[in-house]
Amino acid sequence: MKQARALALLHAGRNVFLTGPAGSGKTTVLNKFIKLARKEGKKVAVTASTGIAATHLNGTTIHSWAGIGIADRLNAYQLDELEQKQYLHKRFLETDVLVIDEVSMLHSYRLDLIDLVLRSVAQKDEPFAGIQVVLAGDFFQLPPVSRGVSNEQYYAFEAHVWGGLNLAVCYLDTIHRQAKDPLLKVLQELRHGEMSEESEELLQERMDTQLPDNITPTKLYTHNIDVDKVNKEYLDDLSEKLEVFSMTSKGKKNYVKILQKYCLAPQKLELKVGAQIMFIKNNFTEEYVNGTMGTIIDFDHGSPVVETTEGKKIIVQPDSWAYDQAGSAVAKITQLPLRLAWAITVHKSQGMTLDVVEVDLSKSFAAGMGYVALSRVKTLRGLYIKGINRQALAVDPLVKKHDELFQEQSTQLEKN
Repeated sequence: MKQARALALLHAGRNVFLTGPAGSGKTTVLNKFIKLARKEGKKVAVTASTGIAATHLNGTTIHSWAGIGIADRLNAYQLDELEQKQYLHKRFLETDVLVIDEVSMLHSYRLDLIDLVLRSVAQKDEPFAGIQVVLAGDFFQLPPVSRGVSNEQYYAFEAHVWGGLNLAVCYLDTIHRQAKDPLLKVLQELRHGEMSEESEELLQERMDTQLPDNITPTKLYTHNIDVDKVNKEYLDDLSEKLEVFSMTSKGKKNYVKILQKYCLAPQKLELKVGAQIMFIKNNFTEEYVNGTMGTIIDFDHGSPVVETTEGKKIIVQPDSWAYDQAGSAVAKITQLPLRLAWAITVHKSQGMTLDVVEVDLSKSFAAGMGYVALSRVKTLRGLYIKGINRQALAVDPLVKKHDELFQEQSTQLEKN
């Protein structure tokens, strides 16, 4: 489905599941729709399954918005307590549209729990209390964290409310990221769980290819401990003066803590001339986006000067991340929109587009990790593989089956 058709269905007020491969423009469509709906005076709640995804859209987590926190389930007493909360009652009744991004990482039971809370608090017995629901994400990407329960139904599409929402499936199928690159074929095959000999050879070639001396890639690891170790080693190797930038915050402490936990900006950012960094926020005026890479080349009156990989020089100013409730900020943190980027985790890379990547998937522990890691890079030439295991390239048969169904539903919708 083309982006314009998906936008028209969203604008018409349909409940929508917006999906498609990495680079098909899901976030672009969401941002256009949110802007359009708000312009028309609609109250749009922008949420995501994880804090990192929420910061990409300037939103909040769905758990926080729905008032459930980290609860897996609610007993009658807890539900009754939520029903008494006037701010929730007001929030739900005033919301016209609820957006939940990165739905692949949301447990089915949690989607049902959110539905239950909305119905109970708003006292409307229809899915999500009759609010227009927009779910976005790609189930081939990172799944929810398993609770270790056998036969656990945990994908959002297995939730009881999924069918009741009568979702219009918009499967975006035009890739804008690497249209003619051989990596596209590898990624498509990876989605189908059927790697051809040719694609396996291409990946093997990227394992055997040596990195040029003048290029330092972003290194993707599956575990935080490896990331922190690599970044510290590289920073320590630089002989330049260390400059330290501390995050500032204001607002309610518990919300500040949530922002600090999920925002990609570190509370204490240590930089030196020569440090490899990554921008972690979109700023179209300054022409950088979440994932733009660069190097610190100087400090101008205390502000870092970054030269991006495209050669653009930017004097970086602090930026803010706000925690919104009912359209007003209840907490705010301010920091330079940068982090050291010799290495980052695969989880943190979801939603980014990077120029040159070295991936180590030898410790992969979840289906979707390989797909997320490999689809972060713009071209095959920018991909270097350090290690890989079978789990990294694994595709859950249930996801494959449902993805085929989603494609059929989307095609059918286009014909009507």
